[in-house]
Amino acid sequence: MDKDTLFPIKTTLQARGRLLSIERPLVMGIVNLTPDSFYAGSRLWDAKRLQNQLLIDKAAEMLEQGAQILDLGAYSTRPGAADVLPGEERDRLLPAVALLSETFPKAWLSVDTFRASIAEEAIAAGAHIINDVSGGNLDEAMFDTVARCAVPYILMHMRGTPANMTQLNQYEHLVTDVVGELLQKAHQLRLLGVKDIVLDPGFGFAKNVNQNFELLSSLKQLSRFGYPVLAGISRKSMIYKTLQVGPEEALNGTTFLHAFALSNGARILRVHDVKAAAEAAQLYSQLHHV
Repeated sequence: MDKDTLFPIKTTLQARGRLLSIERPLVMGIVNLTPDSFYAGSRLWDAKRLQNQLLIDKAAEMLEQGAQILDLGAYSTRPGAADVLPGEERDRLLPAVALLSETFPKAWLSVDTFRASIAEEAIAAGAHIINDVSGGNLDEAMFDTVARCAVPYILMHMRGTPANMTQLNQYEHLVTDVVGELLQKAHQLRLLGVKDIVLDPGFGFAKNVNQNFELLSSLKQLSRFGYPVLAGISRKSMIYKTLQVGPEEALNGTTFLHAFALSNGARILRVHDVKAAAEAAQLYSQLHHV
């Protein structure tokens, strides 16, 4: 057990009769099924339809470059994003899950949704992990659904909705509040029988740029409690606003902060650029002999 942790960190995730080791840091590749993601280079959806071959090619590239998980999202959660009706999200997400599940049967698929019914349908279609940016806040049925599906759950910290979260970043003590809110929900999930919980502090979600850096610098506070920690900082505004560039020019900054996140306890990196992140994770593992 690491001297900085209070409890041993869980080293496997289990879903659909399979085990995924997270003893070494993993890379989760972002697969955007939206026409309006903040980073245009990650979009796989045009104005009318999913580009099936483009999706397969992108997934194959990510897996070849070292992604252990593909995270499929059909609802843009950038600040101020427009609402997406459940039917539209379902129509974007479920065919993509089914296609990648059939094309890459050994790949681990995560679905980025806060809607319990869509999460459950996606698991039935072949997904393995539920990634909920709202941490259960936007659908009261989500925790029971996760327990029923018996799959890993990524519990992210957010206040409000993507439309109003930028106005909800007032905290008494940022790190203590975020850690406390996540641990309280993790306890609720454990009482329901959920065994595999990953904590995500929610960089950029109801946090401003300075708060994001404060949270990142204190990431070890979240990794002390035995839950694997996911860092989702890829090309986000905390990087490109600080460097005074655009998202397209934020790869170097992203890679540096990925290395910092790994050194402070992150076990999963959620990224747009798999090759750079996988190399950072490999070098970190070599340096620390894990």
